[in-house]
Amino acid sequence: MHIAIAGNIGSGKTTLTTMLAKRYGWKPRFESVDYNPYLDDYYKDIKRWSFAMEIFFLKERFKDLLEINENDEDVVQDRSIYEGVYVFTANNYAMGNLDERDYETYMELFEDMTDVVKYPDLMIYLRSSVSHLVANIEKRGRDYEQKMPLDYLENINKRYEDFIQNQYKGRVLIIDVDKLDYQHEPKDFGFITDKIDRELFGLF
Repeated sequence: MHIAIAGNIGSGKTTLTTMLAKRYGWKPRFESVDYNPYLDDYYKDIKRWSFAMEIFFLKERFKDLLEINENDEDVVQDRSIYEGVYVFTANNYAMGNLDERDYETYMELFEDMTDVVKYPDLMIYLRSSVSHLVANIEKRGRDYEQKMPLDYLENINKRYEDFIQNQYKGRVLIIDVDKLDYQHEPKDFGFITDKIDRELFGLF
């Protein structure tokens, strides 16, 4: 079984991935953030480093998908290849951070990659307001994230909504997380796992 956790920067994907892995015995797979060699440069000069950063993320996510497809393990994944492309890369392109040539090359590579893999069994989308995202980003204190403009997070949120509602063809469970503290409140975590159980196992 392959579960993907989707959501904007600061929505709580990594925390939920960790908790679900422990709860269900799934193997966690985390996004390459802390050891991405381009990320710090990207936030300093987005236009200059967008293509390199996007290719790095695409490579890492495709490698994860190949391993997931080749193994019989139950996996919960922090962010999928699909939102990486349809949300973040599309946003960079729309903002002029990727030129036409780079974007076309990237999309051709992505389409070739996804021809040989399948959708996750369930994508869990953590829907969050920008104010909630900002509070979480400030709380975790990553230096390179503190410089992100609010309009960037707003654009990403809009693209997530379009991605989930109009572009993604797989199975989706939407969780509104603004009023949830599933890391510290067992009842909030139970609210999420009840929804997952109903989706995956038909339990009520």
